[in-house]
Amino acid sequence: MKTILRYFFINTTSLWITSQLITGLTYTGGIKTLLIGGIVFTLINFFLVPLLKILLLPLNLLTLGFFAWLVNVLALYALTAMISGFHLVPARFAGFTYNGFLIPAFDLSVFWVAVVASFLIGVITHFLQWLIH
Repeated sequence: MKTILRYFFINTTSLWITSQLITGLTYTGGIKTLLIGGIVFTLINFFLVPLLKILLLPLNLLTLGFFAWLVNVLALYALTAMISGFHLVPARFAGFTYNGFLIPAFDLSVFWVAVVASFLIGVITHFLQWLIH
């Protein structure tokens, strides 16, 4: 039970941080929707993600692990499909410049918003797990 509560806290926090960083992942309904999303995302990570990893194992082995990110994208899509308050929408990256290093502005489709958001959720989740353990 303590492990499930820990993962609920980590998943809810990572969803909130990612929604603050990426304008393409939004939720409506306030803290209630975020907490329900955290519960559902925790259940998805406990039940659906291991099943998807087994189903996509041949593709993952064939591509030497390149498609491992697809499981996280599908988990995020499952969250947005199950919870009506969470949405993936196209977003615009305004660009970035630092000491001559330039990343130009570009538009992200819903698919690329899901990829970037799932990558950020994964990084934040692993950092918080490292921090707690």
